[in-house]
This record gives sequence, structure tokens and C-alpha cells, in this order.
Amino acid sequence: MHLSVQPERENEMIANVLTIAGTDPSGGAGISADLKTFSALGTYGMAAITAVVAQNTMGVKSFQPLDPSFVGDQIDAVFEDVKVDAVKIGMVATAAIAEVIAERLAKYPKCPVVLDTVMVAKSGDTLLQADAIEAIRDKLVPMANIITPNLKEASVLLGSDIPTSVVDMKTALPRLHALGPEWVLLKGGYLPGYDSVDFLYGDGKTTELHAPRIETKNVHGTGCTLSAAIAAFMTRMSLPDAVKMAKDYLTKALADSGKLNVGHGHGPVHHFHAIWK
Repeated sequence: MHLSVQPERENEMIANVLTIAGTDPSGGAGISADLKTFSALGTYGMAAITAVVAQNTMGVKSFQPLDPSFVGDQIDAVFEDVKVDAVKIGMVATAAIAEVIAERLAKYPKCPVVLDTVMVAKSGDTLLQADAIEAIRDKLVPMANIITPNLKEASVLLGSDIPTSVVDMKTALPRLHALGPEWVLLKGGYLPGYDSVDFLYGDGKTTELHAPRIETKNVHGTGCTLSAAIAAFMTRMSLPDAVKMAKDYLTKALADSGKLNVGHGHGPVHHFHAIWK
């Protein structure tokens, strides 16, 4: 067999991906889910923490936002030393933290940003102070390459009713896009049906993405995992392809989640389903 050895190029190096999000001591969501996803998909994960969250598979007990200037210091510490190939933003907790994140990332406009508009945990517990919604919409959404709201988050961003059908989702897409992101991935996981239907909107077109709905209670951290997977994949392919690959990765992680025995509530997905045999 003939092996062709190519000169080493910068784009052959392992990509570095930064998550800016909250913690999860039970390991299924937040920076825990993000770092596991980055690792599972062959990228080097880094984390700047916005809030320390006391949560598990049963719900959120409380959270403590960190000082906004300290969040900014963490972001600066990474960018001043490491070539960052993509950023994923999750829980921001407060308006002041959202503003600091926007301010610091504005210095690096060429670094792609995935914004997961985290507002409520799967348990229904709020992960956001009320004043943060406007800051997320006005400061972070316009600088994102892609936002990944679920139906409830879309309704909050738009100040409208929660979409309850595919037709409602299609109506919401251009309104979400008008807020400023390059792409919108509107997730339809809350809708009933055999398929889990998402819509990707951008570049003048709408793409309908289908995946089989996995019957499992292990859905803790699914939004974190999907957005982190998009960030990892977009370091080596187009954004639409990254979204499709990320959705496939999450579907398989959900399908294999029964191999894990973590907690008594909504357990985590199996981030390393393709690696742990």
C-alpha cells in the first residue's frame, strides 16, 4: 500500500474550541457536556465559566453567577494565549455577563460563534435572570454565526407565543433571522410526532432536518451537546454540514444513553457512544 505523506499544514492541526457556559456537577449539561462533546469529536476543549450551578438530573437547586469582569478575564486569558477556532456560548446567567462576553468576543470577529440561547433547564428551572434576555437578544444574537433556540426560547426572543406546529416554526424563522445571526437552527423537539424536526435557516434558504425521535428520559444536556457539536464540526466543514453532522451525533448519543446509569431524573446522553465499546 502506498502512503502519501503531505506537508503539515495549519488546518491539519487539532482545532481548539472554547465554551463559555455554566457548570453541572452531575456532568450531563453545561461545560461538562460541551467538553465531552468537543473531545468525542476530536477537538481540544477549553472552558470559561459564567456561573456555578447546583444541579443534577432531577433539577436545578440554585446558581451563582460569577463576577462579569472575571468572566471577561477568563475569555481574555484563552484568546491571549491560544488560537481559538470556534466558540460556543451557553448559559450567560445575567445581562452584565452577556455584555462582557459580547465586548470581549468583538475583538476577535473572525472566530465563529455558536450561541445556544440557554434560558431554562430540562427540568423547567430558570437559568437566567430576567434582565439577561434583552442583553442576549441585542448583544449576543447579532454576533453569532448561528443561534440554536428551542421553541420556548424562540418565543422569548421574539416576544410571541410558543410555536406549536411546523407552520409556526417556518413563520418564526425569518423573524429570528432578522435579529441578526447569520444562521438560525430552530429546534422542534417539543413538537409531537415520530420524527424530531428542526429547521435551518440562512443564506436565503430553509432546510428541514429530520431524525427519528428516540424514546428515552435521558435528555439532560441535549441542547448543550448539539450546540457544542456544531462548534466542533464547523472547524472543519461548512456550517450547514456541521449542523447535519451534529444532529446525527446527538441522535446516536440519545439512542445509546440507556447504557449509562446516571441519576434518578433526566439522565445525560452518551457523548462517547462511538468510542466506549
